[in-house]
Amino acid sequence: MSKTPATKAASKDATKDASKEAHEIRPGQSIELLKELHILTRDGKLNQDSRRKLKQVYHLYQFIEPLLLEIQADHPDITLADHGAGKSYLGFILYDLFFKERKDNSHIYGIETRDELVQKSQALAKKLNFPGMSFLNLSVAESITSDRLPEKIDIVTALHACNTATDDAIHFALQKQAKFIVLVPCCQAEVASVLKKNKGQTLAKNALTEIWRHPLHTREFGSQVTNVLRCLQLEAHGYQVNVTELVGWEHSMKNELIIASYKDLPRKRPTERLQEVLQTLGLEEMQSRFFTGVPAESH
Repeated sequence: MSKTPATKAASKDATKDASKEAHEIRPGQSIELLKELHILTRDGKLNQDSRRKLKQVYHLYQFIEPLLLEIQADHPDITLADHGAGKSYLGFILYDLFFKERKDNSHIYGIETRDELVQKSQALAKKLNFPGMSFLNLSVAESITSDRLPEKIDIVTALHACNTATDDAIHFALQKQAKFIVLVPCCQAEVASVLKKNKGQTLAKNALTEIWRHPLHTREFGSQVTNVLRCLQLEAHGYQVNVTELVGWEHSMKNELIIASYKDLPRKRPTERLQEVLQTLGLEEMQSRFFTGVPAESH
């Protein structure tokens, strides 16, 4: 029985879709993992939403993979801590794509405050036989002093760790002498609240206050300033900082990506600039959050 033009077209589209899905899923990836993360449907298909999720994860992986390779060239056992891990999408994908085939003691630590998510991730790692993954029910702040983590961590990631949790992740990374720090900041409300509180005192003294006089501008400017202060803080500890955006995350306004690489760079100028920005904007009370005062040691 010969196929009608409509049947031929449908068959051609199905082949095209299958080829596209095969192209999007990398060789050697765990199909079971992608199903568990709901990136693939139960019958192994990609829908529009899951295709977007996969695109986002791969885009982020493109930034992280070179960092992993650089560390690998220096020493075999890589440690990575993922703060505010949630369902540990990032950790699982990193392990599947990079760590799974390694025959060493490399390890990924997922740090998350919601115990039910920690338990689910632990069960999934066991099911997939991913022995180099651990999940800890800790806040980012608690993890800084926890003896459940090694003294040094090579890479620290924090994706959408809300508000001050991103700053705690930076403090964790500095304490652990991380070589690389990868941040996607989220919900930066603290600086905006201090700007709002002190606005009346500074309006008459400084024309710059006009930048955040209106509430909408206060929120937006506060978010911008928060990340500027974070970058200066990292530079004041000898890191080289690059700021870019995550392409493909258009559905989220929080698409700023900060990557810090420890280079033992001069610290004096960024330290002075950090202090100057805090003073100029009336944010002196936030010095303890953005200025630890102790330069990072050589890594």
